[in-house]
Amino acid sequence: MKYLSFDLEATGLAENDLIIEFAMVPFDTETAIIESSLSFHSFIKCPTFAELKPRLDEWVIKHNETLINNAHETGISLTELKIQLENYFNSEEVKNYFTCDDTNKIKLFGKSMNAIDLPFLNRDLGWEFMRKYFDHRVLDLSSVAYAMADLHFIPESCISGSGIMKFLNMGDVAHTALADAKNTALIYLELLKRFKMP
Repeated sequence: MKYLSFDLEATGLAENDLIIEFAMVPFDTETAIIESSLSFHSFIKCPTFAELKPRLDEWVIKHNETLINNAHETGISLTELKIQLENYFNSEEVKNYFTCDDTNKIKLFGKSMNAIDLPFLNRDLGWEFMRKYFDHRVLDLSSVAYAMADLHFIPESCISGSGIMKFLNMGDVAHTALADAKNTALIYLELLKRFKMP
């Protein structure tokens, strides 16, 4: 199957926090190839770090100042993001890769998508946009990890992103959108390789 692995970074996990970085890259489980030539990445415009700081949690203050500064200085508006995404999804390369039509929409893949990714995208891109381009069924790596732990294929300590990366000797979570989108796909492909039935 073909999926679109995506990730976003935000100013936090609260309802009114902001997307500051968005990235995606397609991959194919049959060929085990991540199609980097079709990757997409953008920073999303936000207020300055100084303006946001009073409402940020400690983890974000400690780890994401540079990311927030990049988003403020080089980010695009949500309106422009939507335009760029529409151009991406309507391009011949993407349509041919996914063989998209009204009955076959892009299948989203990510990690812990219910936490912020899908709620924020529904909020900022709109329900209509999300239903136009994406299948209503998604594949979440976190759910896969829970199932594999329940089946005793992986230790319970591996259900987090950092835990499963350590288990697979893949280093640490980058906490940048494009690297995390690629790594999430790589994790899934590695799990398929290790545990695929003969």
